[in-house]
Amino acid sequence: MAASMKIMSELYLLRHAKAVPQEEGGPDRERPLEQRGRRAAQAVAHWIAEQRLAPTLVLCSPSLRTRQTLDIVALSFPHPPQILIEDELYLADARQLLARLRRLPADTPNVLLVGHNPGFHDLAMYLSDVATGSLIARLAGFPAGALASFQIEVPWASLGRRHARLTAVVAPKELLRGLD
Repeated sequence: MAASMKIMSELYLLRHAKAVPQEEGGPDRERPLEQRGRRAAQAVAHWIAEQRLAPTLVLCSPSLRTRQTLDIVALSFPHPPQILIEDELYLADARQLLARLRRLPADTPNVLLVGHNPGFHDLAMYLSDVATGSLIARLAGFPAGALASFQIEVPWASLGRRHARLTAVVAPKELLRGLD
């Protein structure tokens, strides 16, 4: 009888950085990052490089702001991941995001999902193994440009409520404090 092997995957949720207001940016899908959003994404990219996060797969919403955020942070990855831009991720809710994650191949070790709120906040709260504490409190509202990191010890197809250990939350505001 073979010894059971513990599955360990990592999931990173990256909300797009601050975009121009809708009234200035035209159609919602085409709103670009504002300058502050670009600086925020660069700060998160620097943090990603310091932590040596290395997603093997990136799933990204097709909106301009998510693609621009990804373009900035992707420069910090030690190896180029497979990148998929998927229409179903545009403004997806937690249920849709979870359904997409459950379709990942079982052997996918690290996934970065780049998208939108409120779906990201709801998904993070659903997956997290803790309901209280300082780390989960930092997810309040899932700020623009924020990144949450999770470890998962179940197959992607079995991912569900409280199946992920929240290991880090970083928001651009924290990273940029003192740089302005």
